[in-house]
Amino acid sequence: QVQLVESGGGDVQPGGSLRLSCAASGSSFRHYTMSWYRQAPGKQRELVALVTSAGSTKYVDSVTGRFTISRTNAKNTVYLQMNGLKPEDTAVYYCSAYYNALAYWGQGTQVTVSS
Repeated sequence: QVQLVESGGGDVQPGGSLRLSCAASGSSFRHYTMSWYRQAPGKQRELVALVTSAGSTKYVDSVTGRFTISRTNAKNTVYLQMNGLKPEDTAVYYCSAYYNALAYWGQGTQVTVSS
């Protein structure tokens, strides 16, 4: 069982920045594929970014060049640095871990971008 705890969400003006963090349990964190998803009201949950155990990254087109996913294995933590935030980035952001054919989810953190 992998437990995930997100933090760092909040309210920000357009053009601003936030950094989300997700702390994971377990001694095998370095083997997890870690992802950030988001779900806006009335929309399906979508993959925002992922980082593999080897450090490869992937982003949805709408955040490429603005968001950066990274991981620190020594701290069992994955980050999502979000710059140039737009109102359409408003959503609940979820951290996910994929390991041994199982997916685990955090409770989510709200990000609201509004002037």
